[in-house]
This record gives sequence, C-alpha cells and structure tokens, in this order.
Amino acid sequence: MAVKIRLARRGRKKRAMYDVVVADARAPRDGRYIEKIGRYNPNTDPATVELNEDKAFDWVMKGAQPTDTVRAMLSYRGIMLKKHLQIGVNKGAITQEEADKKFDAWLQEKEAKITTRRDQIAKDAAATAKARKDAETKVKEARAEALKQKNTPAEEAPEATAEAEGEATAEEAPEAEQKEESEDKE
Repeated sequence: MAVKIRLARRGRKKRAMYDVVVADARAPRDGRYIEKIGRYNPNTDPATVELNEDKAFDWVMKGAQPTDTVRAMLSYRGIMLKKHLQIGVNKGAITQEEADKKFDAWLQEKEAKITTRRDQIAKDAAATAKARKDAETKVKEARAEALKQKNTPAEEAPEATAEAEGEATAEEAPEAEQKEESEDKE
C-alpha cells in the first residue's frame, strides 16, 4: 500500500484551508485518511503552517511520500532536513549529537528569517498607512484652503462696497465743491 502525505481541502469557496493528512494513495483527495497531522492556511501572509512535527517525521521515516506542496511545507519546517540528518546518523556518517546541533542551528536561523519577514510586513503596512494618512491630510488641507479662498471674496465684498462708497464720495465731493464755488460767486 502506497502512503502519501497530502492536503485535504476544506473551508468555503475562495477561502480554502487545508488539512495535512496521511492517506492511502488510492483514496480520494477529501476522502478517507489514516491520520491528520496538521493544517495549512494559505490566506494569511505569510502562510500559516501548523504541523505535528513528531508525527510528520515519523511518517516520513516510515516511507510516506509527500506531495510537492507538502514537501515544500515539510522543508519549510525542517522535517526533510531532520530526515536527511537522521539517515546520516543511521549510516554512521555523523553522530546524533552533531545532527541535533546542526538541526538546532538551522532552526534558529530559520526562526530569525521568519521573524524578520513578519517585522518587515508589519513595517510596510505601517508605512503604507502613514502614507495614506499623509495623503488624506494634504487633501483635507487643500479643501480647507479652497473653502477659505471661496469665503475670502465674500469678505472682500464689503470692503469693495466701502471702496465704491469712497469713490462715490470722491465724485460727490467735486460736485459739492462746484456748488460751493458757485454759491461763493453769487
């Protein structure tokens, strides 16, 4: 019996989530399985992979063949490296302590990369939000300036009226002077 480690789809339309299962190769994709060993959610950034690593390692060492996607997930979690190191220990190429030391060093490095990636995503999201807020502030200031410009001519209208009255008074003044002059002549 050929045993595969593969994904079984679940979730709603266009929001798929997957179970990582160990199943007979002849069983349907979402059908009968031997054991469920984890979950995979590709909808998050970065994708969420939850695996029972001990069970996955046990099944890989027993000869279960992972599909391409599951192989990538197992490599991401270090299970394929652990298998490689364990085969080296079984053949006598390295000791168990050396294999554990190499695996722990790889695991520390991988966790640092993942943390850096998550921090970068959060930083980019914050920068995008700040840029969006700055753009909104500029638009708000532009609207306030336009509103101020719109209201400013309305305020200048009374001044224009006063200036017009001043001009009218100036025009009336020569007429008044002419009347005074004509009265003086008489």
